[in-house]
Amino acid sequence: MQQRHWILTAGCAAALVWAGWAVRANDLDQRIIDSEARRVAIIAKVKPAVVAIFARGGQGGGSGVLISKDGYALTNFHVVQGSGPIMHCGLPDGVLYDAVLVGLDRVGDVALIKLLPKKPGDEFPYVTLGDSDKVQTGDWSLAMGNPFLLATDFTPTVTYGLISGVHRYQYPAGALLEYTDCIQIDTSINPGNSGGPLFNMDGELIGINGRGSFEKRGRVNSGVGYAISINQIKNFLGHLRAGLDTDHATLGALIETDKDDDRTERLVVRSILEDCDVRRRGLDLGDELVSFAGRPMTSVNQYKNVLGLFPKDWRVPLVYRRDNQRTEILVRLMGVLPEAQNGDAPRPDGGRPRPEPRVQPSVPNSPAAKLYEPKPGFANFYFNRLERDRLWAAFRKHGDFSTLTGEWALEADVDSKLRKTDAQLSIAEEADGKTLVKLVIGGLKYELEPLKVGQKIEALRDPPGSGGLMLALYHYRRLLTLGEKGFKEQFSHGGHEPFYPPPAGDAKPRSLRDLRVDTEVLRTEYADVAAKWYFSLTDQTLLGFEVFVEKDQDPCEVYLADYRPVDGRSLPHRMEVRYGNDRYATFTIKNYRLTAGK
Repeated sequence: MQQRHWILTAGCAAALVWAGWAVRANDLDQRIIDSEARRVAIIAKVKPAVVAIFARGGQGGGSGVLISKDGYALTNFHVVQGSGPIMHCGLPDGVLYDAVLVGLDRVGDVALIKLLPKKPGDEFPYVTLGDSDKVQTGDWSLAMGNPFLLATDFTPTVTYGLISGVHRYQYPAGALLEYTDCIQIDTSINPGNSGGPLFNMDGELIGINGRGSFEKRGRVNSGVGYAISINQIKNFLGHLRAGLDTDHATLGALIETDKDDDRTERLVVRSILEDCDVRRRGLDLGDELVSFAGRPMTSVNQYKNVLGLFPKDWRVPLVYRRDNQRTEILVRLMGVLPEAQNGDAPRPDGGRPRPEPRVQPSVPNSPAAKLYEPKPGFANFYFNRLERDRLWAAFRKHGDFSTLTGEWALEADVDSKLRKTDAQLSIAEEADGKTLVKLVIGGLKYELEPLKVGQKIEALRDPPGSGGLMLALYHYRRLLTLGEKGFKEQFSHGGHEPFYPPPAGDAKPRSLRDLRVDTEVLRTEYADVAAKWYFSLTDQTLLGFEVFVEKDQDPCEVYLADYRPVDGRSLPHRMEVRYGNDRYATFTIKNYRLTAGK
Protein backbone atom coordinates (compact mmCIF):
# COMPACT_ATOMS: atom_id res chain seq x y z
CA MET A 1 0.00 0.00 0.00
CA GLN A 2 1.36 3.40 -0.93
CA GLN A 3 2.32 5.49 2.08
CA ARG A 4 0.87 8.97 2.29
CA HIS A 5 2.60 11.68 4.31
CA TRP A 6 1.60 15.26 5.05
CA ILE A 7 4.75 17.42 5.45
CA LEU A 8 4.45 21.13 6.17
CA THR A 9 7.72 23.09 6.08
CA ALA A 10 8.21 26.46 7.70
CA GLY A 11 8.26 29.81 5.96
CA CYS A 12 6.29 31.51 3.24
CA ALA A 13 7.62 29.14 0.61
CA ALA A 14 6.44 26.06 2.46
CA ALA A 15 4.86 23.30 0.44
CA LEU A 16 2.39 20.57 1.25
CA VAL A 17 3.53 17.21 -0.11
CA TRP A 18 1.11 14.29 -0.60
CA ALA A 19 2.26 11.24 -2.50
CA GLY A 20 4.64 13.36 -4.45
CA TRP A 21 2.06 15.99 -5.45
CA ALA A 22 2.86 19.46 -4.18
CA VAL A 23 0.47 22.25 -3.38
CA ARG A 24 2.01 25.64 -2.94
CA ALA A 25 1.68 27.15 0.51
CA ASN A 26 -0.04 30.29 -0.74
CA ASP A 27 -2.79 28.13 -2.33
CA LEU A 28 -3.26 26.26 0.96
CA ASP A 29 -3.30 29.53 2.86
CA GLN A 30 -6.04 30.85 0.60
CA ARG A 31 -8.24 27.83 1.36
CA ILE A 32 -7.72 28.37 5.06
CA ILE A 33 -8.47 32.07 4.69
CA ASP A 34 -11.66 31.31 2.73
CA SER A 35 -12.79 28.79 5.34
CA GLU A 36 -12.15 31.25 8.13
CA ALA A 37 -14.00 34.00 6.30
CA ARG A 38 -17.00 31.72 5.80
CA ARG A 39 -17.02 30.80 9.48
CA VAL A 40 -16.82 34.44 10.53
CA ALA A 41 -19.67 35.29 8.13
CA ILE A 42 -21.86 32.53 9.57
CA ILE A 43 -21.21 33.77 13.12
CA ALA A 44 -22.11 37.30 12.07
CA LYS A 45 -25.31 36.01 10.45
CA VAL A 46 -26.65 34.08 13.46
CA LYS A 47 -25.24 36.17 16.32
CA PRO A 48 -28.06 38.78 16.33
CA ALA A 49 -30.56 36.00 17.27
CA VAL A 50 -28.64 34.70 20.31
CA VAL A 51 -30.34 35.63 23.58
CA ALA A 52 -28.85 36.37 27.00
CA ILE A 53 -31.52 35.50 29.59
CA PHE A 54 -31.60 37.06 33.06
CA ALA A 55 -33.92 36.71 36.00
CA ARG A 56 -35.57 40.05 36.73
CA GLY A 57 -33.16 42.01 38.86
CA GLY A 58 -30.17 40.43 37.09
CA GLN A 59 -29.70 37.52 39.48
CA GLY A 60 -28.62 34.47 37.49
CA GLY A 61 -29.31 33.66 33.90
CA GLY A 62 -28.61 31.59 30.85
CA SER A 63 -28.90 31.61 27.08
CA GLY A 64 -31.44 31.14 24.32
CA VAL A 65 -32.00 31.63 20.61
CA LEU A 66 -34.76 33.31 18.60
CA ILE A 67 -36.58 31.06 16.12
CA SER A 68 -39.25 33.44 14.75
CA LYS A 69 -39.55 37.06 13.75
CA ASP A 70 -42.31 37.63 16.31
CA GLY A 71 -39.98 36.89 19.22
CA TYR A 72 -40.34 33.20 20.12
CA ALA A 73 -37.09 31.77 21.50
CA LEU A 74 -35.89 28.38 22.73
CA THR A 75 -33.97 27.80 25.95
CA ASN A 76 -33.70 25.18 28.72
CA PHE A 77 -36.37 24.40 31.29
CA HIS A 78 -33.74 24.67 34.02
CA VAL A 79 -32.99 28.24 32.86
CA VAL A 80 -36.59 29.47 33.16
CA GLN A 81 -37.05 27.45 36.35
CA GLY A 82 -34.50 29.80 37.88
CA SER A 83 -35.72 32.98 36.22
CA GLY A 84 -39.45 32.51 36.73
CA PRO A 85 -42.14 33.16 34.10
CA ILE A 86 -41.30 36.87 33.71
CA MET A 87 -37.72 37.65 32.71
CA HIS A 88 -35.36 40.02 30.92
CA CYS A 89 -33.55 39.10 27.69
CA GLY A 90 -30.66 40.92 26.06
CA LEU A 91 -29.75 40.75 22.38
CA PRO A 92 -26.45 41.63 20.72
CA ASP A 93 -28.04 44.92 19.58
CA GLY A 94 -27.46 46.00 23.18
CA VAL A 95 -31.16 46.28 23.98
CA LEU A 96 -32.79 44.63 27.01
CA TYR A 97 -36.24 43.19 26.30
CA ASP A 98 -39.06 42.01 28.54
CA ALA A 99 -39.95 38.35 28.01
CA VAL A 100 -42.48 35.80 29.21
CA LEU A 101 -42.62 32.01 29.52
CA VAL A 102 -44.76 30.34 26.84
CA GLY A 103 -44.39 26.53 27.10
CA LEU A 104 -42.46 23.94 29.12
CA ASP A 105 -40.92 20.53 28.54
CA ARG A 106 -39.64 19.58 32.00
CA VAL A 107 -38.53 16.07 31.11
CA GLY A 108 -36.67 17.09 27.96
CA ASP A 109 -35.26 20.28 29.54
CA VAL A 110 -36.70 22.68 26.96
CA ALA A 111 -38.72 25.88 27.29
CA LEU A 112 -40.21 28.33 24.83
CA ILE A 113 -40.25 32.01 25.75
CA LYS A 114 -41.40 35.14 23.92
CA LEU A 115 -39.56 38.43 23.75
CA LEU A 116 -41.72 41.56 23.56
CA PRO A 117 -40.73 44.12 20.89
CA LYS A 118 -40.12 47.70 21.96
CA LYS A 119 -42.68 48.88 19.41
CA PRO A 120 -45.67 46.87 18.12
CA GLY A 121 -44.85 45.27 14.79
CA ASP A 122 -41.08 45.33 15.22
CA GLU A 123 -39.47 42.11 13.99
CA PHE A 124 -36.68 40.15 15.64
CA PRO A 125 -33.73 38.42 13.98
CA TYR A 126 -34.09 34.64 14.01
CA VAL A 127 -32.32 31.47 12.87
CA THR A 128 -33.32 28.57 10.62
CA LEU A 129 -34.09 25.17 12.15
CA GLY A 130 -31.85 22.45 10.73
CA ASP A 131 -32.16 18.66 10.55
CA SER A 132 -30.28 17.06 13.44
CA ASP A 133 -30.68 13.60 11.91
CA LYS A 134 -28.17 14.68 9.27
CA VAL A 135 -25.50 15.51 11.85
CA GLN A 136 -22.53 13.17 11.78
CA THR A 137 -19.69 12.48 14.16
CA GLY A 138 -16.74 14.61 13.04
CA ASP A 139 -18.83 17.53 11.74
CA TRP A 140 -17.80 20.97 12.91
CA SER A 141 -20.20 22.94 15.10
CA LEU A 142 -20.60 26.37 16.69
CA ALA A 143 -21.96 27.01 20.19
CA MET A 144 -23.03 30.48 21.26
CA GLY A 145 -24.29 31.81 24.55
CA ASN A 146 -23.60 33.54 27.82
CA PRO A 147 -21.14 31.41 29.87
CA PHE A 148 -20.43 32.73 33.38
CA LEU A 149 -22.71 35.68 32.47
CA LEU A 150 -19.79 37.28 30.62
CA ALA A 151 -22.10 38.92 28.07
CA THR A 152 -22.87 42.02 30.13
CA ASP A 153 -23.30 43.87 26.82
CA PHE A 154 -25.33 40.89 25.51
CA THR A 155 -22.67 39.94 22.94
CA PRO A 156 -22.49 36.13 23.01
CA THR A 157 -19.39 34.02 23.47
CA VAL A 158 -18.61 31.78 20.49
CA THR A 159 -16.90 28.36 20.66
CA TYR A 160 -15.96 26.03 17.82
CA GLY A 161 -15.49 22.29 17.90
CA LEU A 162 -16.39 18.80 16.79
CA ILE A 163 -19.52 16.73 16.99
CA SER A 164 -18.18 13.95 19.22
CA GLY A 165 -21.18 11.62 18.98
CA VAL A 166 -24.82 11.40 17.92
CA HIS A 167 -27.85 9.52 19.28
CA ARG A 168 -26.47 9.65 22.83
CA TYR A 169 -28.62 8.84 25.85
CA GLN A 170 -28.10 10.73 29.12
CA TYR A 171 -29.90 9.55 32.24
CA PRO A 172 -32.00 12.08 34.14
CA ALA A 173 -30.17 14.54 36.37
CA GLY A 174 -32.27 14.30 39.53
CA ALA A 175 -35.98 13.85 38.94
CA LEU A 176 -36.12 15.05 35.34
CA LEU A 177 -33.90 16.45 32.56
CA GLU A 178 -33.58 13.25 30.54
CA TYR A 179 -31.54 13.79 27.37
CA THR A 180 -32.52 11.29 24.69
CA ASP A 181 -31.09 10.97 21.19
CA CYS A 182 -28.90 13.97 22.00
CA ILE A 183 -25.75 15.34 20.35
CA GLN A 184 -22.40 15.03 22.13
CA ILE A 185 -19.93 17.85 21.45
CA ASP A 186 -16.42 18.87 22.39
CA THR A 187 -17.44 22.43 21.48
CA SER A 188 -16.90 24.12 24.82
CA ILE A 189 -20.00 24.95 26.87
CA ASN A 190 -19.98 26.11 30.49
CA PRO A 191 -22.42 27.32 33.15
CA GLY A 192 -24.47 30.08 31.52
CA ASN A 193 -24.36 28.41 28.08
CA SER A 194 -27.49 26.49 29.08
CA GLY A 195 -30.29 27.01 26.59
CA GLY A 196 -28.01 28.47 23.94
CA PRO A 197 -27.83 27.35 20.31
CA LEU A 198 -25.67 24.73 18.63
CA PHE A 199 -25.22 25.48 14.92
CA ASN A 200 -23.89 23.48 12.00
CA MET A 201 -21.54 25.18 9.56
CA ASP A 202 -24.44 26.38 7.43
CA GLY A 203 -25.71 28.44 10.35
CA GLU A 204 -28.70 26.13 10.94
CA LEU A 205 -29.87 25.40 14.47
CA ILE A 206 -29.26 21.70 15.19
CA GLY A 207 -29.56 21.65 18.97
CA ILE A 208 -30.01 23.45 22.27
CA ASN A 209 -27.02 23.17 24.60
CA GLY A 210 -27.94 21.96 28.05
CA ARG A 211 -25.55 19.66 29.88
CA GLY A 212 -21.82 19.18 30.23
CA SER A 213 -19.38 17.05 32.15
CA PHE A 214 -17.41 19.23 34.57
CA GLU A 215 -14.55 18.83 37.01
CA LYS A 216 -15.36 18.45 40.70
CA ARG A 217 -15.99 22.14 41.42
CA GLY A 218 -18.52 22.15 38.56
CA ARG A 219 -17.09 25.17 36.80
CA VAL A 220 -14.64 23.90 34.18
CA ASN A 221 -15.79 21.88 31.17
CA SER A 222 -14.03 18.56 30.69
CA GLY A 223 -14.61 18.61 26.94
CA VAL A 224 -17.86 16.64 26.94
CA GLY A 225 -21.10 18.52 26.39
CA TYR A 226 -24.62 17.56 25.28
CA ALA A 227 -27.19 19.34 23.13
CA ILE A 228 -30.88 18.45 22.80
CA SER A 229 -31.49 17.63 19.16
CA ILE A 230 -33.63 20.10 17.24
CA ASN A 231 -35.63 17.24 15.68
CA GLN A 232 -36.80 16.18 19.13
CA ILE A 233 -37.75 19.77 19.90
CA LYS A 234 -39.71 20.02 16.64
CA ASN A 235 -42.01 17.25 17.92
CA PHE A 236 -42.85 19.42 20.93
CA LEU A 237 -43.00 22.87 19.31
CA GLY A 238 -46.76 22.72 18.69
CA HIS A 239 -47.27 21.90 22.37
CA LEU A 240 -44.86 24.61 23.52
CA ARG A 241 -46.47 27.32 21.36
CA ALA A 242 -49.85 26.30 22.84
CA GLY A 243 -48.61 27.14 26.34
CA LEU A 244 -48.65 23.52 27.50
CA ASP A 245 -46.74 21.97 30.37
CA THR A 246 -45.81 18.98 28.25
CA ASP A 247 -44.92 15.41 29.13
CA HIS A 248 -42.76 12.85 27.34
CA ALA A 249 -43.87 9.41 26.26
CA THR A 250 -43.55 6.00 27.81
CA LEU A 251 -44.80 2.77 26.31
CA GLY A 252 -46.18 1.25 29.49
CA ALA A 253 -43.95 -1.79 29.01
CA LEU A 254 -40.45 -2.71 30.18
CA ILE A 255 -38.18 -3.67 27.28
CA GLU A 256 -34.98 -5.60 27.99
CA THR A 257 -32.26 -7.38 26.03
CA ASP A 258 -32.49 -11.14 25.67
CA LYS A 259 -29.93 -13.48 24.12
CA ASP A 260 -30.87 -16.60 22.19
CA ASP A 261 -28.85 -19.79 22.38
CA ASP A 262 -26.90 -18.64 19.33
CA ARG A 263 -26.07 -15.41 21.26
CA THR A 264 -28.30 -13.31 19.02
CA GLU A 265 -29.59 -10.31 20.98
CA ARG A 266 -33.29 -9.47 20.89
CA LEU A 267 -35.41 -6.83 22.62
CA VAL A 268 -38.27 -8.47 24.46
CA VAL A 269 -41.17 -7.35 26.66
CA ARG A 270 -40.41 -8.24 30.30
CA SER A 271 -43.37 -6.53 31.98
CA ILE A 272 -46.39 -4.56 30.83
CA LEU A 273 -49.10 -2.51 32.52
CA GLU A 274 -52.59 -3.95 32.41
CA ASP A 275 -54.22 -0.60 31.57
CA CYS A 276 -51.83 0.59 28.85
CA ASP A 277 -52.85 1.07 25.24
CA VAL A 278 -50.06 -1.12 23.85
CA ARG A 279 -51.47 -4.11 25.73
CA ARG A 280 -54.94 -3.47 24.33
CA ARG A 281 -53.40 -3.37 20.86
CA GLY A 282 -52.01 -6.88 21.36
CA LEU A 283 -48.44 -6.63 22.72
CA ASP A 284 -47.71 -9.20 25.43
CA LEU A 285 -44.94 -10.62 27.60
CA GLY A 286 -42.15 -12.27 25.64
CA ASP A 287 -42.90 -10.49 22.37
CA GLU A 288 -39.87 -9.22 20.48
CA LEU A 289 -39.74 -5.51 19.63
CA VAL A 290 -38.70 -5.23 15.97
CA SER A 291 -39.22 -1.56 15.15
CA PHE A 292 -40.63 1.50 16.87
CA ALA A 293 -41.83 4.69 15.16
CA GLY A 294 -40.29 3.46 11.92
CA ARG A 295 -36.81 2.77 13.34
CA PRO A 296 -35.41 -0.77 13.62
CA MET A 297 -34.68 -1.63 17.25
CA THR A 298 -31.37 -3.30 18.12
CA SER A 299 -30.60 -2.15 21.68
CA VAL A 300 -32.30 -0.83 24.81
CA ASN A 301 -30.27 2.37 24.50
CA GLN A 302 -31.63 2.90 20.99
CA TYR A 303 -35.18 2.18 22.15
CA LYS A 304 -34.93 4.71 25.01
CA ASN A 305 -33.52 7.27 22.60
CA VAL A 306 -36.40 6.93 20.17
CA LEU A 307 -39.07 6.76 22.88
CA GLY A 308 -37.82 10.05 24.32
CA LEU A 309 -38.44 11.88 21.06
CA PHE A 310 -42.22 11.93 21.42
CA PRO A 311 -44.82 13.70 23.55
CA LYS A 312 -47.36 11.86 25.66
CA ASP A 313 -50.53 10.77 23.78
CA TRP A 314 -48.90 10.63 20.36
CA ARG A 315 -49.68 7.53 18.32
CA VAL A 316 -46.77 5.77 16.62
CA PRO A 317 -46.45 2.47 14.71
CA LEU A 318 -44.79 -0.45 16.47
CA VAL A 319 -43.78 -3.81 14.95
CA TYR A 320 -43.37 -6.88 17.16
CA ARG A 321 -42.59 -10.52 16.45
CA ARG A 322 -44.29 -13.51 18.06
CA ASP A 323 -43.75 -17.10 16.90
CA ASN A 324 -41.86 -15.78 13.87
CA GLN A 325 -44.85 -13.70 12.78
CA ARG A 326 -44.53 -9.92 12.51
CA THR A 327 -47.45 -7.68 13.51
CA GLU A 328 -47.70 -3.90 13.13
CA ILE A 329 -49.88 -1.94 15.53
CA LEU A 330 -50.57 1.73 16.17
CA VAL A 331 -50.04 2.56 19.87
CA ARG A 332 -51.03 5.54 22.01
CA LEU A 333 -48.11 6.53 24.20
CA MET A 334 -48.52 7.07 27.92
CA GLY A 335 -46.84 9.84 29.93
CA VAL A 336 -43.65 9.76 31.97
CA LEU A 337 -44.93 12.03 34.72
CA PRO A 338 -47.52 10.27 36.90
CA GLU A 339 -51.07 11.56 36.94
CA ALA A 340 -52.19 13.26 40.12
CA GLN A 341 -54.44 10.36 41.05
CA ASN A 342 -51.54 7.94 40.80
CA GLY A 343 -49.35 9.75 43.30
CA ASP A 344 -45.65 9.24 42.77
CA ALA A 345 -45.83 5.57 41.79
CA PRO A 346 -43.24 5.06 39.03
CA ARG A 347 -44.03 3.61 35.62
CA PRO A 348 -42.25 0.34 34.81
CA ASP A 349 -39.85 2.06 32.43
CA GLY A 350 -38.87 4.94 34.62
CA GLY A 351 -41.66 7.37 35.47
CA ARG A 352 -40.48 10.20 37.71
CA PRO A 353 -42.32 12.47 40.14
CA ARG A 354 -43.30 15.96 39.05
CA PRO A 355 -41.35 18.73 40.80
CA GLU A 356 -43.02 21.89 41.97
CA PRO A 357 -42.14 24.73 39.58
CA ARG A 358 -40.51 27.81 40.97
CA VAL A 359 -43.15 30.43 40.11
CA GLN A 360 -42.14 34.05 40.25
CA PRO A 361 -45.02 36.42 41.04
CA SER A 362 -46.03 38.63 38.16
CA VAL A 363 -44.25 41.99 38.19
CA PRO A 364 -46.83 44.79 37.86
CA ASN A 365 -44.55 47.16 35.94
CA SER A 366 -43.53 44.56 33.35
CA PRO A 367 -45.55 44.53 30.13
CA ALA A 368 -44.84 40.77 29.99
CA ALA A 369 -46.93 40.24 33.12
CA LYS A 370 -50.07 40.85 31.06
CA LEU A 371 -49.14 37.86 28.90
CA TYR A 372 -48.85 35.39 31.78
CA GLU A 373 -51.90 33.41 32.89
CA PRO A 374 -51.18 30.47 35.24
CA LYS A 375 -53.50 27.47 35.12
CA PRO A 376 -53.00 23.84 36.25
CA GLY A 377 -51.68 21.69 33.41
CA PHE A 378 -50.42 24.68 31.43
CA ALA A 379 -47.16 26.59 31.44
CA ASN A 380 -49.05 29.72 30.35
CA PHE A 381 -52.74 29.53 29.48
CA TYR A 382 -52.62 32.96 27.81
CA PHE A 383 -50.83 31.43 24.83
CA ASN A 384 -53.12 28.41 24.80
CA ARG A 385 -56.09 30.74 24.31
CA LEU A 386 -54.25 32.48 21.47
CA GLU A 387 -53.61 29.22 19.63
CA ARG A 388 -57.06 27.81 20.40
CA ASP A 389 -58.89 30.91 19.16
CA ARG A 390 -56.72 31.12 16.03
CA LEU A 391 -57.49 27.48 15.17
CA TRP A 392 -61.19 27.82 15.87
CA ALA A 393 -61.49 31.00 13.76
CA ALA A 394 -59.75 29.26 10.85
CA PHE A 395 -62.03 26.22 11.13
CA ARG A 396 -65.14 28.41 11.20
CA LYS A 397 -64.24 29.70 7.73
CA HIS A 398 -65.43 26.32 6.42
CA GLY A 399 -68.93 27.05 7.73
CA ASP A 400 -70.78 28.70 10.60
CA PHE A 401 -73.11 26.22 12.33
CA SER A 402 -73.92 28.37 15.36
CA THR A 403 -77.51 29.02 14.27
CA LEU A 404 -78.27 25.36 13.46
CA THR A 405 -79.23 24.31 16.98
CA GLY A 406 -82.41 22.54 15.91
CA GLU A 407 -82.70 18.93 14.76
CA TRP A 408 -79.80 17.35 12.90
CA ALA A 409 -80.66 14.42 10.65
CA LEU A 410 -78.71 12.45 8.11
CA GLU A 411 -79.17 9.43 5.86
CA ALA A 412 -76.30 7.15 4.86
CA ASP A 413 -75.31 3.91 3.23
CA VAL A 414 -73.38 1.68 5.61
CA ASP A 415 -70.63 -0.80 4.86
CA SER A 416 -69.73 -2.85 7.93
CA LYS A 417 -67.73 -6.03 8.44
CA LEU A 418 -70.92 -8.05 8.44
CA ARG A 419 -73.11 -6.48 5.76
CA LYS A 420 -74.09 -3.48 3.69
CA THR A 421 -77.21 -1.62 4.78
CA ASP A 422 -78.52 1.88 5.42
CA ALA A 423 -78.83 4.19 8.43
CA GLN A 424 -80.79 7.19 9.64
CA LEU A 425 -79.56 9.40 12.49
CA SER A 426 -81.23 12.28 14.29
CA ILE A 427 -80.11 14.49 17.18
CA ALA A 428 -82.65 16.88 18.64
CA GLU A 429 -83.89 18.51 21.83
CA GLU A 430 -87.18 17.05 23.04
CA ALA A 431 -90.09 19.05 24.45
CA ASP A 432 -88.85 18.51 28.01
CA GLY A 433 -85.45 20.02 27.12
CA LYS A 434 -83.58 16.72 27.03
CA THR A 435 -81.39 15.86 24.07
CA LEU A 436 -82.13 12.57 22.36
CA VAL A 437 -79.98 10.76 19.80
CA LYS A 438 -81.77 8.24 17.58
CA LEU A 439 -80.05 5.83 15.22
CA VAL A 440 -81.66 3.25 12.96
CA ILE A 441 -79.09 1.03 11.27
CA GLY A 442 -80.12 -1.98 9.24
CA GLY A 443 -83.55 -1.97 10.89
CA LEU A 444 -82.10 -2.00 14.43
CA LYS A 445 -83.18 0.98 16.52
CA TYR A 446 -81.07 2.68 19.20
CA GLU A 447 -81.83 5.67 21.43
CA LEU A 448 -79.48 7.56 23.73
CA GLU A 449 -80.06 10.37 26.16
CA PRO A 450 -76.44 11.53 26.54
CA LEU A 451 -76.89 13.47 29.78
CA LYS A 452 -79.06 10.98 31.62
CA VAL A 453 -77.74 10.38 35.13
CA GLY A 454 -76.99 6.86 36.28
CA GLN A 455 -77.26 5.03 32.95
CA LYS A 456 -75.06 2.03 32.33
CA ILE A 457 -71.78 2.50 30.51
CA GLU A 458 -72.88 -0.02 27.86
CA ALA A 459 -75.64 2.37 26.75
CA LEU A 460 -73.07 5.10 26.12
CA ARG A 461 -71.15 2.69 23.86
CA ASP A 462 -74.11 2.00 21.53
CA PRO A 463 -74.37 0.77 18.91
CA PRO A 464 -72.43 -2.33 20.05
CA GLY A 465 -68.95 -2.55 18.56
CA SER A 466 -68.70 1.18 17.77
CA GLY A 467 -67.26 2.36 21.08
CA GLY A 468 -69.99 5.00 21.43
CA LEU A 469 -70.82 6.37 17.98
CA MET A 470 -74.09 7.99 19.09
CA LEU A 471 -72.35 9.80 21.96
CA ALA A 472 -69.52 10.81 19.61
CA LEU A 473 -71.93 12.36 17.10
CA TYR A 474 -73.70 14.21 19.93
CA HIS A 475 -70.35 15.80 20.83
CA TYR A 476 -69.67 16.53 17.15
CA ARG A 477 -72.93 18.47 16.80
CA ARG A 478 -72.23 20.26 20.10
CA LEU A 479 -68.79 21.33 18.90
CA LEU A 480 -70.03 22.70 15.58
CA THR A 481 -73.02 24.57 16.98
CA LEU A 482 -71.75 25.82 20.34
CA GLY A 483 -67.96 25.90 20.13
CA GLU A 484 -66.34 26.98 23.38
CA LYS A 485 -69.76 27.58 25.01
CA GLY A 486 -70.55 23.89 24.70
CA PHE A 487 -67.54 22.68 26.70
CA LYS A 488 -67.20 24.53 29.97
CA GLU A 489 -65.10 21.78 31.54
CA GLN A 490 -62.39 22.05 28.89
CA PHE A 491 -61.90 23.70 25.53
CA SER A 492 -58.18 24.03 24.89
CA HIS A 493 -55.50 23.64 22.26
CA GLY A 494 -53.70 20.31 22.55
CA GLY A 495 -50.62 21.03 20.43
CA HIS A 496 -49.66 19.00 17.38
CA GLU A 497 -50.09 15.23 16.88
CA PRO A 498 -49.80 12.74 14.04
CA PHE A 499 -53.12 11.38 12.75
CA TYR A 500 -53.62 8.21 10.70
CA PRO A 501 -56.73 8.36 8.47
CA PRO A 502 -57.46 4.90 7.04
CA PRO A 503 -57.35 4.57 3.25
CA ALA A 504 -60.60 4.40 1.32
CA GLY A 505 -61.94 0.98 0.42
CA ASP A 506 -59.91 -2.13 1.09
CA ALA A 507 -56.52 -0.62 0.26
CA LYS A 508 -53.80 -1.54 2.73
CA PRO A 509 -50.73 0.63 3.27
CA ARG A 510 -47.24 -0.83 3.17
CA SER A 511 -46.78 0.56 6.68
CA LEU A 512 -48.92 2.56 9.05
CA ARG A 513 -46.29 5.30 8.74
CA ASP A 514 -47.57 5.94 5.21
CA LEU A 515 -50.94 7.06 6.62
CA ARG A 516 -49.52 9.74 8.88
CA VAL A 517 -50.88 13.27 8.61
CA ASP A 518 -49.68 15.98 11.01
CA THR A 519 -52.51 17.84 12.73
CA GLU A 520 -53.25 20.34 15.44
CA VAL A 521 -55.57 19.29 18.22
CA LEU A 522 -58.44 20.69 20.24
CA ARG A 523 -59.27 18.99 23.53
CA THR A 524 -62.76 19.19 24.97
CA GLU A 525 -64.65 17.75 27.89
CA TYR A 526 -68.34 17.84 28.70
CA ALA A 527 -70.31 15.86 31.28
CA ASP A 528 -67.09 14.01 32.18
CA VAL A 529 -66.62 12.79 28.59
CA ALA A 530 -63.34 13.84 26.96
CA ALA A 531 -62.74 14.24 23.23
CA LYS A 532 -59.89 15.11 20.88
CA TRP A 533 -60.45 16.87 17.55
CA TYR A 534 -57.83 16.65 14.79
CA PHE A 535 -57.50 19.54 12.31
CA SER A 536 -55.37 19.77 9.16
CA LEU A 537 -52.27 21.92 9.61
CA THR A 538 -52.72 23.38 6.14
CA ASP A 539 -56.36 24.52 6.02
CA GLN A 540 -57.79 23.55 9.46
CA THR A 541 -60.31 21.08 8.02
CA LEU A 542 -61.58 18.70 10.71
CA LEU A 543 -60.07 15.32 9.75
CA GLY A 544 -61.56 13.30 12.58
CA PHE A 545 -62.13 12.98 16.30
CA GLU A 546 -61.99 10.58 19.23
CA VAL A 547 -64.56 10.47 22.04
CA PHE A 548 -63.65 8.67 25.26
CA VAL A 549 -66.67 7.12 26.94
CA GLU A 550 -64.26 6.11 29.71
CA LYS A 551 -60.92 7.75 30.40
CA ASP A 552 -57.86 5.58 29.69
CA GLN A 553 -59.93 3.18 27.57
CA ASP A 554 -60.28 2.87 23.81
CA PRO A 555 -62.25 5.77 22.30
CA CYS A 556 -64.73 5.80 19.48
CA GLU A 557 -62.63 6.94 16.52
CA VAL A 558 -64.34 8.86 13.70
CA TYR A 559 -62.49 9.69 10.47
CA LEU A 560 -64.00 12.33 8.17
CA ALA A 561 -63.41 12.69 4.42
CA ASP A 562 -65.02 13.68 1.10
CA TYR A 563 -66.04 17.20 2.15
CA ARG A 564 -68.70 18.83 -0.02
CA PRO A 565 -70.73 22.04 0.28
CA VAL A 566 -74.13 21.79 1.97
CA ASP A 567 -76.10 25.06 2.11
CA GLY A 568 -72.89 27.08 2.01
CA ARG A 569 -71.11 24.99 4.62
CA SER A 570 -68.53 22.24 4.11
CA LEU A 571 -69.55 18.85 5.51
CA PRO A 572 -67.99 15.37 5.24
CA HIS A 573 -69.76 12.74 3.14
CA ARG A 574 -67.59 9.81 4.17
CA MET A 575 -67.24 8.78 7.80
CA GLU A 576 -65.30 5.73 8.95
CA VAL A 577 -65.82 4.55 12.53
CA ARG A 578 -63.26 2.42 14.36
CA TYR A 579 -63.05 1.00 17.85
CA GLY A 580 -59.98 -0.71 19.28
CA ASN A 581 -58.29 -2.72 16.54
CA ASP A 582 -61.40 -3.03 14.39
CA ARG A 583 -63.33 -1.03 11.84
CA TYR A 584 -66.95 -0.79 12.91
CA ALA A 585 -68.39 0.63 9.68
CA THR A 586 -67.99 3.16 6.89
CA PHE A 587 -70.88 5.61 6.37
CA THR A 588 -71.43 7.23 2.96
CA ILE A 589 -73.72 10.13 3.73
CA LYS A 590 -76.42 10.79 1.15
CA ASN A 591 -78.34 13.61 2.76
CA TYR A 592 -78.02 16.17 5.58
CA ARG A 593 -80.91 18.06 7.12
CA LEU A 594 -79.74 20.64 9.66
CA THR A 595 -82.36 22.99 11.08
CA ALA A 596 -82.14 26.28 12.93
CA GLY A 597 -83.08 26.55 16.58
CA LYS A 598 -86.32 28.04 17.78
